[in-house]
Amino acid sequence: MKTAESRKTLAIDADLLDSLKTWKQAAQFSAGEDWIFASPVQLGRLPWSYDQVWRMYQKGAAEAGIGKLGTHSLRHTYRSWLDSVGTPVGVQQKLMRHSDIRTTMNVYGDAATAEMAEAHRKVVRLALSGSKRIAGQIATSPTI
Repeated sequence: MKTAESRKTLAIDADLLDSLKTWKQAAQFSAGEDWIFASPVQLGRLPWSYDQVWRMYQKGAAEAGIGKLGTHSLRHTYRSWLDSVGTPVGVQQKLMRHSDIRTTMNVYGDAATAEMAEAHRKVVRLALSGSKRIAGQIATSPTI
C-alpha cells in the first residue's frame, strides 16, 4: 500500500457483493479457497496478474475501436462518476483512497458531468439571447 489511507477498510455495496458471489459460483475455479478472479494460466492457484488484466483490457479496447487504453483510466472514470452523482469532494477523496485532497482535485479533477454541460448550455443561451437583443437594438436604432 502506498499510503495509510489505502489501508483503511472500505465497505462494498450489497449489489456488487451479490454480483461477485454469482461470478464466483460460475467461475472455473469456484471452491471456497479459490481466488475470485483466479488465473487459468496459474490453474487457479493465484489471481490474474496485472499483466494478464492489462492485456485483456487492451484487447477489449482495440476490439471496441478505442485504441490503446490504460487500466488507470478506470480510476478517472470512477472519479467522474462520483462527481456526476453529487458526491462531496471529501468523500471522493476517501473513496479514491487519496491521502491528500489535492490528488483528488488536481490529478482526477477534470470531471465532465451532465451538470457542467447543462451549466454551459445555459450560459450559451444567455449569451446568444443577449447578442440577439443587441442586434435587434442596432437594427432599430436611427442611423446617423
